Amino acid sequence: MWYFKTMKPTDSLSNLLSRGVSQIYPTVDLLKERLGKGPIRLYSGIDPTGPTLHLGHASILRKLRMFQDEGHHVVLLIGDFTALIGDPTGKFSTRKQLSPEEVKNNVTSYTEQLGRILNLDAVELRYNSEWLSGLSLRDMIGLLSEFTVQQMIERDMFEKRISSGEPVYVHEFLYPALQGYDSVALDVELEIGGSDQIFNMLAGRTLLKKRGKEKFVLATKLLTDPTGKKMGKTEGNMVALSDTPDDAFGKIMSWPDELMEAGFELLTSRAMSEARAHIEEDPKGAKISLAHSIVAWLWGSEKAINAQETFENRFSKGLISGAIPEVYVERDSVMADAVLQSGLVSSKSEWRRLVLEGAVEVEGVKVTDPSSSVQKNTQQVRIGKNRFLSIIVK
Repeated sequence: MWYFKTMKPTDSLSNLLSRGVSQIYPTVDLLKERLGKGPIRLYSGIDPTGPTLHLGHASILRKLRMFQDEGHHVVLLIGDFTALIGDPTGKFSTRKQLSPEEVKNNVTSYTEQLGRILNLDAVELRYNSEWLSGLSLRDMIGLLSEFTVQQMIERDMFEKRISSGEPVYVHEFLYPALQGYDSVALDVELEIGGSDQIFNMLAGRTLLKKRGKEKFVLATKLLTDPTGKKMGKTEGNMVALSDTPDDAFGKIMSWPDELMEAGFELLTSRAMSEARAHIEEDPKGAKISLAHSIVAWLWGSEKAINAQETFENRFSKGLISGAIPEVYVERDSVMADAVLQSGLVSSKSEWRRLVLEGAVEVEGVKVTDPSSSVQKNTQQVRIGKNRFLSIIVK
């Protein structure tokens, strides 16, 4: 049996600036020097573009908690104004603009979810509508005059859209300028965000440097699938903080093996040398340990134990107790993904083997194609003798 050690606090500063970190601007050494002088005021922002947070958010919030535990002043910014525009980062089509009511509804459920990771009593919670909604046209012209069109179209997603004939709308240029202005309004020394936010975070550094102040940027690694797509709302592959512990455990167990190392690094405190050794020696056991650790962190140890037992009963023992599990998907979704999400199988290779062995039935008819998609509004799936699932189109 494997027993993991947590990271020792002997070199907490080094761990703070290395674990899960992609890049630090201007340099690691300069930020380390600044942190050695005393507490720093830092922030990270979340745009409420959906009603729930997910593990992509959680990995960044975990880094914030590390700074919080070291005695630094954490500001959590809810981008209720910037969410009205939509962050174009990584998007090869224009985001749907949200209404103020949609943004307000999305924010409602965040507090409880945030409280599982951060000490909210010690967090300065702000909303960027406080300063952005009051900017006049004169103010906006002044802000935009601090950037060039050439700077904006350097962004990969804009270049790709232009080359493929897709439109780039002028309002999308506003987003990095407004996010940059958040740093000015909050008067921070450090911003933390995912590596896909580097352009936006450096915009704030540009504005602060013009005002005579240094701003550090710490970009974290992203939780991505093997194709490089973020595990988030847009791609439909997220583990949400609003999920039940059972659902979260099952979804993590459906992750490809290639995602496990990033999961351990970004979402646990396991020593990475031990995590890598466990993955190599016992991939299934390592994935169970990863799922258990994440669920215990976000939902509590008791619920993690129960979720693991539920998963093992369904998968390892082939038992179904109570109602048949349900998975909600978009029409034409790949059936394998829905079954993996349920936790009834542990990998796409196992799904393929079961299908080719004739062990999978949908509505009483054997499935012969492992890449089958979901067509009907509701489909009853049977795997072997004792594993059942209802796949429901949203």
